[in-house]
Amino acid sequence: QVQLVESGGGLVQAGGSLRLSCAASGRTFSSYEMAWFRQAPGKEREFVAVVAWSGAISYYAEFVKGRFTISRDNAKNAVYLQMNSLKPENAAVYYCAARPSRSIGDYHSEREYEDWGQGTQVTVSS
Repeated sequence: QVQLVESGGGLVQAGGSLRLSCAASGRTFSSYEMAWFRQAPGKEREFVAVVAWSGAISYYAEFVKGRFTISRDNAKNAVYLQMNSLKPENAAVYYCAARPSRSIGDYHSEREYEDWGQGTQVTVSS
């Protein structure tokens, strides 16, 4: 298991930027794929981005391509989500999640992830 704690959420104006961080502790961080999901009020939790254990490969949901960047620092046991050009519809609770790096299931599915943080709120004003 790995314990995850998100930070960096807050209130930002449309067009602004935020950088979310997720600090991990527990088993070897580099043995996990790390992902960000989000959940808006009244909606299901949805995939945002995932990064491979090495940081060399990442995938994004279509609605954030070109605006969000996921990265990780294995030396610091941390994963980040840089969010640029934020829109009001990006407002949600953002969650960090981890799954073993050799997982072969669909990385879009939250059921694939074993460990979750408590979430950090992102609010975007228009």
